Amino acid sequence: MTSRSGSRRRAVTAHDVARRAGVSQSAVSRSFTPGASVSEATRAAVLAAAGELGYRPNLIARSLITRRSRIIGMAVGYLHNQFYPAVLEAMSARLQALGYHLLLFTAPLSGDADPLLEDILRYQVDGLVLASTTLSSRLAAACAANGVPVVLFNRTIRDASGVDSVTGDNRGGAKRIAAFLLAGGHRRLAFVAGIEDSSTSRDRERGFRDALRAAGAAPPMRVVGGYDMAQASQAADALFARDDRPDAVFCASDHMAIAVMDRARFGHGLRVPADVSIVGFDDAVPAAWPAYSLTTFAQPVEAMVSSAVDALVGRLEGDDAPPRRIVVRGELVVRGSARLPPAGVETVDGIRLWRPETSPARGRHR
Repeated sequence: MTSRSGSRRRAVTAHDVARRAGVSQSAVSRSFTPGASVSEATRAAVLAAAGELGYRPNLIARSLITRRSRIIGMAVGYLHNQFYPAVLEAMSARLQALGYHLLLFTAPLSGDADPLLEDILRYQVDGLVLASTTLSSRLAAACAANGVPVVLFNRTIRDASGVDSVTGDNRGGAKRIAAFLLAGGHRRLAFVAGIEDSSTSRDRERGFRDALRAAGAAPPMRVVGGYDMAQASQAADALFARDDRPDAVFCASDHMAIAVMDRARFGHGLRVPADVSIVGFDDAVPAAWPAYSLTTFAQPVEAMVSSAVDALVGRLEGDDAPPRRIVVRGELVVRGSARLPPAGVETVDGIRLWRPETSPARGRHR
């Protein structure tokens, strides 16, 4: 700040705050450090003095001393899938509560991790949450080589030795969807895949196919939507133009399911669910909109984020346990886009779920 004469006013220091509050300079530092040991009375005195003097700690200077930036990077490939904005909001809130801040990196769709790696290392992030399906294991390995711990979020990679991962129950959720559709009397099923080399799409397809095979059902028709609305719309056109068009479609994400539903209704004049049932995966915010009322397998965002943050912060604090693959269980949320089975749907806390294993066999829905 400059005075009226144009000269720059001397910056307020921690020493000034300590003198005003009547405490040591180390007490000032502890008062601004999340989780540090300091009495409430001392912290209150320090914060009051800092407010009076207009003092704010220099985080850049502190990071040079502690060698910790308290910044966590998060790399995502795209944000038009509404699942990820919800994840970012929850991730930011959880990290801030622990004294960290989130720095977002968007990954190139080409899958070339080198430019992104340079940005991550340049900003000296303490850790990285890798949520992009387009980045290979090279980025995780390069970060680990530079002392930056990595947690994979909503994905896994085959050669991710030394890296923790947190996913929803991709296979289990897809198996549940297959059983739900078969119980609803569907016989011509289809699967809309995401990005071909994505672990989430691969695992969801495998679970779906395994459940159909175990039930003696025909394998699903298959098209690729690439986790992209335009591509998913084209895939839907290919499905619904068939003479043996499917009577149920499982999409590897809600984002694609919405595109498929729009094409079914407005491009082909089909009634949902009377002519075709459509089921998604994620339970992103638009799934609950009345215009879609999408039946979908819910990935519990808060639980997944909490597990990812705990794993990453644990690594930062010296946890050297073997890498963990954490799978967070979810529920099949039943709305209006799919024909209902004769039993198994129950309402829990105002939300309809398909739980055939806990529901009595009745010819009506609760």
